Amino acid sequence: MLEMYQTAAYVERNPTWHEEDAPWKARQIEGILRRNTIACGTICEIGCGTGDILLTLERAFPDATLSGYEISPHAYARASRKETARTRFYLEDLAAKRDSRFDVLLAIDVIEHVEDYLGFAKQLRGLAGVKVFHIPLDLSVQSLLRGWPISKLRKDVGHIHSFFKESALATLEDCGYRIIDHCYTASRLELPNQAWTSHAMKWPRRALFALHPDLAVRVLGGYSLLVLAE
Repeated sequence: MLEMYQTAAYVERNPTWHEEDAPWKARQIEGILRRNTIACGTICEIGCGTGDILLTLERAFPDATLSGYEISPHAYARASRKETARTRFYLEDLAAKRDSRFDVLLAIDVIEHVEDYLGFAKQLRGLAGVKVFHIPLDLSVQSLLRGWPISKLRKDVGHIHSFFKESALATLEDCGYRIIDHCYTASRLELPNQAWTSHAMKWPRRALFALHPDLAVRVLGGYSLLVLAE
C-alpha cells in the first residue's frame, strides 16, 4: 500500500487529493482544540497531503507555527508551493523522527492507511503534548451488509483497516493514549463531492442520529470519530 502514495497511483484515483475537504476538517480540529483550551503554539500534521488543513488552521491560530509532513512526492510538490512564513512542509516520515516536539500533532484520516497502525500510533506518542486523530468509522451494519463500500474504500483511497467507535478508541488506549475528548463528525453528510448513495442516506442518518447517535453510527454509518488524546 505504501507504493500507492509514493507513485502516481493515488493521485490518479484522487486527482484533487481531497483539497476540497480541508476547510471542513480544519473546522472540526479547531473546535475540539478550542473546546479543551489546548495551547497551539506549534502544530504539526503527519500525512498532510497538499497542506490545506494546516493552511486553514494558520488563519484560525494566528500565533502558531505549523509543520506538515508527507511521504508522497506528488502531494508534497503541491504543498510546498503554498508555504508561508508560518507554515512549512517536509517530504519526510515524521513517525521516524525522534528529535521533534510539538504542542499538537494531527493525524487526520491516516491510521486506516498504515499497515502497522499500532506501531505507528505508538511512535507518535512522544512527538507532541496532545494529538488529534480523525478516524473514519467504515464498519457499520449497512456497510457490512452491502460489502462493496468497504472494498471500494480499500481500492480507491487505501483504507486497509476498518474501525467502529469502540475499536478506534480501544486502539488508541492500547497504544498508551489517554482520551481527553472525542466526538462524531458527520463526514458523509457534510463533506463535498459525496456519492449519490451518501446523499440518499443523509436524512435517515440525521433523523436516527438525533434520536440515538451511537445506534445511528453503528447501523447506518456515514460518520467519523474525532479524538483528542495525550
